[in-house]
Amino acid sequence: MGRHGVGLQLYTLRDECADDFFGTLRKVADLGYQGVEFAGFYGYSAREVKQMIDEVGLQPVSSHVALHSLRGEELQKTIDFHKEIGCDYIVCPWVDPQLLADTDQARALISELAAIGEHCKKQHVRFGYHNHDFELAHRIDGEAVLHVLYRETDPSVVLAELDLYWIRKGGEDEVAAIRRYAGRVPVVHLKDMEKGEEGFFTEVGTGRLDLNAIFAAGEASGVEWYIVEQDVCRDHSPLVSVKISIDHLKEQGFLK
Repeated sequence: MGRHGVGLQLYTLRDECADDFFGTLRKVADLGYQGVEFAGFYGYSAREVKQMIDEVGLQPVSSHVALHSLRGEELQKTIDFHKEIGCDYIVCPWVDPQLLADTDQARALISELAAIGEHCKKQHVRFGYHNHDFELAHRIDGEAVLHVLYRETDPSVVLAELDLYWIRKGGEDEVAAIRRYAGRVPVVHLKDMEKGEEGFFTEVGTGRLDLNAIFAAGEASGVEWYIVEQDVCRDHSPLVSVKISIDHLKEQGFLK
């Protein structure tokens, strides 16, 4: 198995972070996660965030930033904040699906994401887009918007943060997606799907994901980090769920 890291998307622990951000970061590190992907900073300054992650020993892998904070003057503020905390990968996590229902709006969005990525690249910050399933449902000239986005943008300007749950939910194969975007997918969302008919979120290693195939594809495709995420934890508390996930990864030899 190649060199890679395993991190946690803090959205999974959003309530815990809101109550005690620093304490939650410490618990994440204690569970064995090597890094985190941020989903907001709960009012803390860049200096404070850097002190927290340095103290607990977590790598600031990436950060989900809403589109409105990537526009106009906010973009430079966002870049400066992330550079100060040592996080060089900013990801747009979601857009209004209605923007993709109209071809002209979808193409305008693709152009906007490319411009954001160009601005980030000039300042040595990486930029990527995180998918759900609706980017596979909406189409431009018969092709899924997600694939149009990646085909029509420079791979060094708009990276692909593939969310494996949503790739499968959208009717495509997650392993094939990793291989398709080899070289532009440094971070993957390792999000599992229940085996039942509903296909709800579940802990990594307990659902449908073929971890051996995913990690093999990732090694061949240049994946640097696997980020555990569970949007909703239904059977356990979020902290218990993220422990179950990382314990499975340890047991199967995917955490080095």
